[in-house]
Amino acid sequence: MVERKRHKFHRCECATCRAHPSGQVAKEHKAINRVLGTLDERTRRHFVGLLARQRGRGGIQLLGKITGMSRTTIRRGQAELVRLKPTAGAAIRRAGGGRWSVEKRDPN
Repeated sequence: MVERKRHKFHRCECATCRAHPSGQVAKEHKAINRVLGTLDERTRRHFVGLLARQRGRGGIQLLGKITGMSRTTIRRGQAELVRLKPTAGAAIRRAGGGRWSVEKRDPN
């Protein structure tokens, strides 16, 4: 039997979700966090930045509570949306980012 890996999603910390965990607002926040679990870091910033902009005043703080992302990350996503240029096949991280290969860390 193949065991499936379960992803942990952020649990919303807003007062509405804490008061009514099975309410419509809580379901919406869970759906947002499920979508974020499938995105890479750049598209997560853009998606949350867009949602915060749609919410208007207080949107950054609210989306920070819903998603667990920092306010500076959400602001950065909003700023990137303003100056977004269509790029096909661009890398997510700069060259050299990420973990070192095992051979580089321990050549033995």
